[in-house]
Amino acid sequence: METIALHTRIAEGREEDYEREHAVIPAPLDAALRRAGVASWRIWRDGRDLFHLVEVEDYRAMRRRLAEDPANVAWQEHINAFLEVADSYAGDDLGIGQVWELPATPAAEGEEGAR
Repeated sequence: METIALHTRIAEGREEDYEREHAVIPAPLDAALRRAGVASWRIWRDGRDLFHLVEVEDYRAMRRRLAEDPANVAWQEHINAFLEVADSYAGDDLGIGQVWELPATPAAEGEEGAR
């Protein structure tokens, strides 16, 4: 299972529209995401900035599969109207690169953490 972080940005003045559209995700899109291996997809908003955390079997395979799925194609066409930059699903991106995470094992007291 992969955990992928993404960043998108809402078009100016479309914040309420974006949140309204995400109040209920269409059932066909929900099914398409699950078929593509998505276990969880969460979105946080800070102003116009959106931060997504996706837990998925294989992120690149998911994007390839969803690029051709009619439910996702329709959703992207609809939701991209609210975003500053539309996602075409054409790239082979890996999301946002991770800089740091809290180690599973704590450092011994008085010992510097890993750099």
